[in-house]
Amino acid sequence: MTVQNLPPAVASGIRLAVLDMNGTTVVDGGAAERAVAEALRQFGVTGERLDSALVMSRRSAGLDRAGVFERLFPDDAGTAKAAFRAFAEGYDAMILSGCVRAVPGAEAAVHTLREHGVKVCLATGFGRHTQNSVLEALDWMGLADLSLCSEDAGRGRPYPDMVLTAVLALDIEDVRQVLVAGDTAADITSALRAGAAAAVGVLTGAQPAHELRAAGATAVVRSVADLPSLLWERDAVAAV
Repeated sequence: MTVQNLPPAVASGIRLAVLDMNGTTVVDGGAAERAVAEALRQFGVTGERLDSALVMSRRSAGLDRAGVFERLFPDDAGTAKAAFRAFAEGYDAMILSGCVRAVPGAEAAVHTLREHGVKVCLATGFGRHTQNSVLEALDWMGLADLSLCSEDAGRGRPYPDMVLTAVLALDIEDVRQVLVAGDTAADITSALRAGAAAAVGVLTGAQPAHELRAAGATAVVRSVADLPSLLWERDAVAAV
């Protein structure tokens, strides 16, 4: 396999890493999709309609979860909000039962990034309570410099708002000092719209390498654990 590198000038200038959570730094064994299905059933979505809705939900990986329910109930804003609340409650219960775990090497990667002077933001399309539940379940409160969810920034992915909010909150001088890593095309699009120097796809979550590259990923690596090598050990990361 060939070596996957960022240009040295880009790598040396990174001062902030915005890392997606579900599928990138943490995995849940499919719990989020089960919670979506349970919420939809509560509102009468069954059979083929449920199957189609779950396909839509999968295709919306990485996007703001509240927005996903708005697309599932396009003509009924009240039901969309109620179904999202049911989803969040069900998913939070699954988190408490132990469904989430860290991607191997993710925690060490965050420590290494920060030790090298790179600030880290953990970002998610789930709500604030859900994000905090994940961080608490993994004992990750305080692991990163900042955690953000869609509602903190105003809009979720594929909009650039979370990346730009992190830039402002952490006093980063230039968006060209930012690396964004995620497992979905939405993560990549958000990074590119924000003007980030690096939009890195990872293969521990929703989408394969060719879809991440098609979205414009500047690099694709097997895992978020590879980010330090991508930045500082120029021959250590194999392309995929």
